[in-house]
Amino acid sequence: MELTKISSKGQLVIPASIRKNLGIHAGMVFEVQQRDDEIVLKLRKESALERLYGAIEGEAVLDDLEKEHRDELAAEDRS
Repeated sequence: MELTKISSKGQLVIPASIRKNLGIHAGMVFEVQQRDDEIVLKLRKESALERLYGAIEGEAVLDDLEKEHRDELAAEDRS
């Protein structure tokens, strides 16, 4: 078991060995849950659409993809 401290700003450092084992790097997003007296961090998997934002940011194609995705979700909800 490794120990870490929370900073005055509420920041917590995940030990380097754990980051390396899990392939965690800057910018990754985690879901944070409270379970009784425990804090659970769960790595959030990016969708293909979210990964595209970095690759083609600012391109009009993103708006088209978002609309298409929303339309597909709405169609699924109706069926």
